[in-house]
Amino acid sequence: MDIIAVVIAAAVVGVVGILAGVLLGVASEKFKVDVDEKEIQIRELLPGNNCGGCGYPGCDGLAAAIAKGEAAPSGCPVGGEQVASAIAAIVGGDVSSARFVANVKCAGNCEKAKDAYEYAGPKDCKFASNAPGGGPKSCAYGCLGYGSCKKVCQFGAIEIVNGIAHIDKDKCKACGMCVVECPRHIIEMIPYEAEAVVECNSKDFGKDVKASCQAGCIGCGICQKNCPEGAITVDNHLAVIDYDKCTGCGTCKEKCPVKIIS
Repeated sequence: MDIIAVVIAAAVVGVVGILAGVLLGVASEKFKVDVDEKEIQIRELLPGNNCGGCGYPGCDGLAAAIAKGEAAPSGCPVGGEQVASAIAAIVGGDVSSARFVANVKCAGNCEKAKDAYEYAGPKDCKFASNAPGGGPKSCAYGCLGYGSCKKVCQFGAIEIVNGIAHIDKDKCKACGMCVVECPRHIIEMIPYEAEAVVECNSKDFGKDVKASCQAGCIGCGICQKNCPEGAITVDNHLAVIDYDKCTGCGTCKEKCPVKIIS
């Protein structure tokens, strides 16, 4: 073997390696992205569920937004007050925030709500909602009870009891996944301390509601007329509570003739 050829080959490889190293070094300096240390610290404090309940694309997105001052330290509904306080210690800001929980606007269980037909499809709310009439229930607004919301809840806060989804307030982290998943849009976020809840989502006239469910709002307006704070209005045949005005006096529950305010 020609020793000169070996030396030349080694020299060429060495020169190429040096040039590659220099070019990589220049590129790394030119294209490097400055990392905000606060963002890293915040991300380490966030729980990592990536549920989207904060309104940002996962925990990384929220951490970046908080570090830039675009989101509050209390932006993570899953982390709660403890995580908010720890983040506030890094970036400052107010950690006070009202706690919310999911609420199912339906009391039409197996005894109270009628079925229009016997459903034989997959036991999944999204599949059932594509069946004739939007599902087997006579009420087109009620809980289908097949547990699509339960499947997406990462915190075990939802159980299906007697054909209706029920929320465990103390387990709920207000991530909003169940709200998005429900094909009939009967899950809403309400204040944790809410004293009154309308357990219905029907927009039908009273006589049509009574024909399909024993636990539906008939839109009579008695609650609205008797609420001393003006916290209840009837909109599109359904009682709606303004939680900023509600004092929890219980008048609406007492006066409701169909007892769907709890």
